[in-house]
Amino acid sequence: MDIHTNATTAPTIPTRSSRAGYRPGARPTYRPRYAVVRKTVKETPVVVLRREIGDVLRGVRQLQGRTLREVSSAAQVSLGYLSEVERGQKEASSELLASICQALDVPMSEILREVADRIAVIEGVAIPDTVPADFADLAPSIR
Repeated sequence: MDIHTNATTAPTIPTRSSRAGYRPGARPTYRPRYAVVRKTVKETPVVVLRREIGDVLRGVRQLQGRTLREVSSAAQVSLGYLSEVERGQKEASSELLASICQALDVPMSEILREVADRIAVIEGVAIPDTVPADFADLAPSIR
């Protein structure tokens, strides 16, 4: 705050009414010191990972022509719980997912790759089918 001095009076502190541009009852205006730039971000739908995993597991099971009962007994998981996992109502732990994948005779990496591909499509991200050159040194056996 500036303190105004007058030769005949003591220093005074400015009041609201003495401020330039003050209007009684008006809200003070905000003037940022820097320009605010808002970027428009393309909104992507919220992806629920457990639903995508469940959809892929159900798709694999149905492609094999197997019932929930068959897969649940082979994976040693209750039929109700497996059903909830397939519908995306329950999160599958890594151990449970491994057990289900083993019962379906499908590598977990294949299931997770399919889930990743589905999420990439939803997000509009392109995933290369080959190993990027940056990772080629890390995994020479993949080439």
